[in-house]
This record gives sequence, C-alpha cells and structure tokens, in this order.
Amino acid sequence: MSILCGRDTRLLIQGLGRAGRFHAGQIIAYGTEVVGGVHPRRAGETEQFSGETDHSGVQGRENSFSVDLPIFSGVAEAVDATGANASLIFVPPPAAADSIMEAAEAGVELIVCITEGIPVNDMVEAKRYLESRPVRLIGPNCPGVITPGECKIGIMPGYIHTRGKVGVISRSGTLTYEAVYQLTNLGLGQTTALGIGGDPVNGTSFVDALELFEADPATEGVLMIGEIGGPAEEEAADYVRSHMTKPVAGFIAGLTAPPGKRMGHAGAIISGGQGTAQSKIEAFRRAGIEIAATPSEMGSAMAAALGR
Repeated sequence: MSILCGRDTRLLIQGLGRAGRFHAGQIIAYGTEVVGGVHPRRAGETEQFSGETDHSGVQGRENSFSVDLPIFSGVAEAVDATGANASLIFVPPPAAADSIMEAAEAGVELIVCITEGIPVNDMVEAKRYLESRPVRLIGPNCPGVITPGECKIGIMPGYIHTRGKVGVISRSGTLTYEAVYQLTNLGLGQTTALGIGGDPVNGTSFVDALELFEADPATEGVLMIGEIGGPAEEEAADYVRSHMTKPVAGFIAGLTAPPGKRMGHAGAIISGGQGTAQSKIEAFRRAGIEIAATPSEMGSAMAAALGR
C-alpha cells in the first residue's frame, strides 16, 4: 500500500507554462496517468508529450510514449471530462491560491501545489476555504509526493526512489532527495515520500502525514526531516511519543542559523526564541526519535531506528 497517490490517481496539471510543460513530460514518462491540463487561454487545444519512458517508474510500459493532453478552460470542466482526482499546480504566485480553491471547489481530492512565493494572506484564505471540504493539500512551495513505481506528482527525480517500507516526510525539497538517495543506497525503499513545503501556511503538516503512515500497513518506519522556524516539529514529536507504534528517525536543519534571519524558506525563521533547531532536537529526543546529527546520516539513522 501507500499514502495519498497510487495507480488509481488521475492527474490534472494546472498551469502549462515552461515549468509545467517540462515537469508534465517527466511525470508522464514516469507512468503517472495524466489526463488533462488547465489553461484558460488555451482551452480546446492539446499539448503533445513524447519521449522515452522513465524505467525507474511504473513497470510494464512501452519503451517510449506519445500523449496528446487535452487542455481545459477550468478545473470543473476538466474533472467532468476526465474523472481527475488529483491536481498539480504550477500557476504563478499571484493566482496560485485561487487555483487551489478552484480545484477544491471542483471536487479534486488531492491538490499538490509546487508554486513558491504565494502571499501569506492568500494562503490563509485558501486554507480556510479548504477546511470544510474533503480535500488534501500538499504544499505550497514543495517538491510534491511520490509512491515509487506507481505515481509521481511533483518535481522530484524519479530514479532515486525505490519501492519499500519507509515513509518520508520533509519540509525541504533538496533534503528529501538526499534522504531518499541515502535510503535507496542502503536498500531501504519507500512506500511514499512527500515534501510538505517550507512556507509558514501550508496544507499538510508533519502530524497529518504521520497519521497516514501510522495507518498504512506497508509502512514500517518513517523518516522525518524538519528545519528551524515554527512549532511543527515539536507538535510532530508529541504525536510520535503519544501515538506512533512505528520507529521514527529525524533530522533538523538549521542548527547554526542566527535568530531573526530567514534561512531559505519563508517559514524558516527563529523569532522570540521559538522554533530553534536545538528545541526541536530535544523534542525529538524526548519522543524517542532516532536523530541524525548531520544530513549525511539521515539514511543510517533510519536504518538504526529499524534495527538494521
């Protein structure tokens, strides 16, 4: 099994600019079932994608692919025509929050937003809008989610992922890739890996993801990668201590970051003595989480937590 996405995922791409087109091609090559695009000014057109299959992705496919992707004026029309149940957003920051709400209104179950730089007030409005709807938002400002060998929704390199029994959750895109690469090299494949994003207002938290992995019978352990800023990692540690029956390993980035200075992500800022790396590491330690002292030890920490 897996969480969030799999072989039954039918994906829309919202925003087919240069980045959207490039990654749509990579996602199709991986084997994800992409059923349409959304771009109001190009409604009625098709976008052709062709190339060599990504053999690290879904197995049992031809060596090459050619897809004519229909483009719709809006998400509701696309869902009605294709039965899409997931959407990937590459819409520029000023309109991205509206795109999230449009997808939710159309009944899309899983929304993954890659866009970075969405105004905080826009995301506050979007998150409030989603609260009364049966929808899961991943991101924004995230690399997406992948169930190896089944479905990729995002910008991560598919070839570093392998099927297995470790769940991965991270606020950092590049650290997600590094962690997965280490796990794969250690023979520890992944059930699902997701980047929840580094913005101060996002859709899915560490706790949300931990709950999903705890309920997934195929996941035997979880690697959690956090960073300075905000209380999310401390809240996750409390959840691990109270509810997780599976081993958890973790890493916190930003140990040497100066207070009051944003480091990379909009949410990675220490303010008023809160959200420091040390406080998060101490919370992990109290929860019995196996801690990686450096990024190069993330995979080995997970192996140790699993007793390998």
